[in-house]
Amino acid sequence: MILYGRNPVREALRGRRAAQVGEVWATARTAREDLLAGIPVHVASAEEIAARCGSEAHQGVCAEAGAYPYVPGEELLSAAEPLIVVLDQVQDPQNLGAIARTAECAGAAGVVIAERRAAEVTPAVCKASAGAVEHIPVARVRNIADFLGDARDAGCWVYGASAPAQQAGSDPGRGPRAPIPYDRPDYNGAGVVLVLGAEGAGLRPRVAGACDELVALPVRGRVASLNVSAAAAALLYGILQNRSAGLDNAS
Repeated sequence: MILYGRNPVREALRGRRAAQVGEVWATARTAREDLLAGIPVHVASAEEIAARCGSEAHQGVCAEAGAYPYVPGEELLSAAEPLIVVLDQVQDPQNLGAIARTAECAGAAGVVIAERRAAEVTPAVCKASAGAVEHIPVARVRNIADFLGDARDAGCWVYGASAPAQQAGSDPGRGPRAPIPYDRPDYNGAGVVLVLGAEGAGLRPRVAGACDELVALPVRGRVASLNVSAAAAALLYGILQNRSAGLDNAS
């Protein structure tokens, strides 16, 4: 994997795969910047760097970083009262990167993606995440619904993001369920798993059915729904605010 861009390279040099970072190429100007202080650098032209990393958005630097170090899903569930973001077939690398960045900033324990029919961590995702994927663990699992079952068994509450008017989630014996407002649940006292569906399609029925509740953000305008990365940001910070208020009340 050839990372490119100032933030991805800087975070890789100080993140979970720092030991994997190999050769670094930079323009003469970028090589003098603090982010590469003490790092052996091959000075190259902007054109040479673009050819090496396959992108014009390199900001004057790229680096060999090895394969991305995914973690097992059970590792995320082993944390105390974790906040975990699960993506059900999100396929846009920009959305995956943006969600990983927000999740890392919000203090989430990790992000879960599927092994198939989903975006994986690529250099473009690293760039879109501003290097956040170097710090927040990302797990790849074979089956999202099965992971949600494991999360519930581990004591987590699972909330699926849904459009306000959508009815989804046919859990056997419960039938279709309408989503509740996102600020109604109490997200304190247990692990929380937030599940977001694919762009346009939303949650698949079996995945929605594996959730304890479906939650929805209010939509006041004329557009029917938010982009998945925008919805993730709003929901994650809503959960974070709820948890912070719970801690304040407990003290």
